[in-house]
Amino acid sequence: MADFDEYMADEYDMDDLEDDMNAEFDGRDIDASDSEVEDFDQLNKAADTSAAQARNGKDIQGIPWDRLNITRKEYRKTRLEQYKNYENIPNSGEESAKKCMNTEKGSSFYEFRRNSRSVRSTILHFQLRNLVWATSKHDVYLLSNYSISHWSSLTGCRNEILNVKGHVAPSEKHPESLLEGFTETQVSTLAVKERLLVAGGFQGEIICKHLDRPGVSFCSRTTYTENAITNAVDIYRNSSGALHFMASNNDCGVRDFDMERYQLVQLVRYLWPVNHSSLSPDGKLVAVVGDDPDGLLVDASNGRTIGTLKGHLDYSFASAWHPNGVTFATGNQDKTCRIWDTRKLSESVAVLKGNLGAVRSIRFTSDGRYVAMAEPADFVHIYDIKAGYKKEQEIDFFGEISGISFSPDTESLFIGVWDRTYGSLLEYGRTRDYTYLDSLL
Repeated sequence: MADFDEYMADEYDMDDLEDDMNAEFDGRDIDASDSEVEDFDQLNKAADTSAAQARNGKDIQGIPWDRLNITRKEYRKTRLEQYKNYENIPNSGEESAKKCMNTEKGSSFYEFRRNSRSVRSTILHFQLRNLVWATSKHDVYLLSNYSISHWSSLTGCRNEILNVKGHVAPSEKHPESLLEGFTETQVSTLAVKERLLVAGGFQGEIICKHLDRPGVSFCSRTTYTENAITNAVDIYRNSSGALHFMASNNDCGVRDFDMERYQLVQLVRYLWPVNHSSLSPDGKLVAVVGDDPDGLLVDASNGRTIGTLKGHLDYSFASAWHPNGVTFATGNQDKTCRIWDTRKLSESVAVLKGNLGAVRSIRFTSDGRYVAMAEPADFVHIYDIKAGYKKEQEIDFFGEISGISFSPDTESLFIGVWDRTYGSLLEYGRTRDYTYLDSLL
């Protein structure tokens, strides 16, 4: 993982496109007061875009192209030409493009529902983009500066769940919990599942909160080494039904925590910093990727390597499993997402290409029909697995992507957009064909 100061995502803010427009939205400080945030929410609600407005020609992000000295098409061309994809291995993106499969773009698997500018998701590390989580088709959890909030698309209301700006300490006592807690935690990654919220921090912090209980249940510092950032968290239930989570860390470790007993039960170390790990649906295998072009498939019970994933040309930051437990995907800074089959690891099943940058987040729908991959900015791609990944929907907008998440029932897709002026939460709904009902009329 790169040093945070080497590269800043806000280099590509939309506010450099229009210096004095919408000044009331620019430069909001991370330490803004609650009243300022509420005022900001109200200002932005008026700028939200509905599906009806989009059908009538309004830009989905509310960007007033008719008032700018550049067209959307021209600005898109400029972004594609000038966006700097971060690479640890030079020219990895150019080389990988030669191996990508051709896809048929233009599908509409998910249709635009709403853009909510009153919901401001943010990013604290440019390489880590897992900061948006949907727990239902209407409920989303996301990071906004020091605040982890719940957003309801039904009510249009945002509620703060956890604020890590001040002192956060566990309200429950467990032997391995760090009772003194933390202050001013910089959240690097987030996961919300099974009514459990787990936030990881830049200094190896782990903060766990059950959504149906008051206070914080568990705090831990995974490591005290200098390079301690928590890169990813994966929440799951083991074969006995016990709630666990895996934490991937820059100290080369993957740690398994038991949330029934609130303790660390396994630590496996690898030869390089681990940027992401994900458990197979049956709980037997783990996909592990990090600061090495090759990824690993390992035995979940002991961390032993089952196979090496060769094909990527740079460092990887994303992985995800298809619900069938056989297919999984990895995302890399070489601008590709590779699809793998556990029964044949010698080569990937498909290589899917991004437009301008690394693939930093991957999600499969729970029914196994679609897979979505997010670039660092501007593009989310959705592929039809049933069509062999050859049919694609490309969602095109402007802004850094803080995270993507399908709802568990597959009906919604949420995309966090980080930008000083046009930061928001994009909501898409699954396209359904109800023409069969015509026969009943």
